[in-house]
Amino acid sequence: MSKIKGLLLIPSKPDPERDAIASTWIEQGGQVQRVEQFWIKPETGNSSVAIYGNETFSQVLAQVLGKRLVTVKDELITQLEHKWTKRAITLMSIDQVRHIVFPKFIKSVMPKMIPSKVYHTEEEFVTAIKGVKPNDQVIVSDIISISKEARSFVLHRTVCDIAYYEGNGDLEDGKQFAAEFLTNYTEALPATLVLDIGYNTNDGWFIVEFNSCWGAGLNSCDPAKVVECIEAATIN
Repeated sequence: MSKIKGLLLIPSKPDPERDAIASTWIEQGGQVQRVEQFWIKPETGNSSVAIYGNETFSQVLAQVLGKRLVTVKDELITQLEHKWTKRAITLMSIDQVRHIVFPKFIKSVMPKMIPSKVYHTEEEFVTAIKGVKPNDQVIVSDIISISKEARSFVLHRTVCDIAYYEGNGDLEDGKQFAAEFLTNYTEALPATLVLDIGYNTNDGWFIVEFNSCWGAGLNSCDPAKVVECIEAATIN
């Protein structure tokens, strides 16, 4: 197990998952600082810094400190082959969505621009996009059933840990699927990321979405196995 040498910055508000990361961080030799006013530059000395928290906390604090977060783009999933997603997923403008056949799962590229959910009718979607620009982009996905979901933390294309957050059972096939994707996907991937995968009996395993390690919850993953991913998610 590698030793953590840097300073971990997390929100001051208690949270079971962040607290578990903080405890592990200290156990592995690092220091932890809880930040309340994250828009004000904290005193970090000469320490290398890692940031772990919600999106607003992490991005604002990174900007204040002049650090760069290793971020995986949501739209990456639209570039994957069908064998990895088991469904059609397309990047569209708001205006283009008006011409599709519903229902579809729709997620905005800009976070929280519209609710991420299944839209059953065009009318439902039109109600959600009031005030949104016609050329803003969304990710449009065919509906796929999900009976199990698992989260994996990845560092340098290696699964550091994987755990169910919906469902249960043997996860070896899921881990192999994730490893196969990481080995065979030839396009560039961030050095560290979170890969969420799902399963149903008809399609087997498939990729649900990507997340960035600096903001992703553990979802039952072992903090001792994923702190290196979180450490690598901030570039000093």
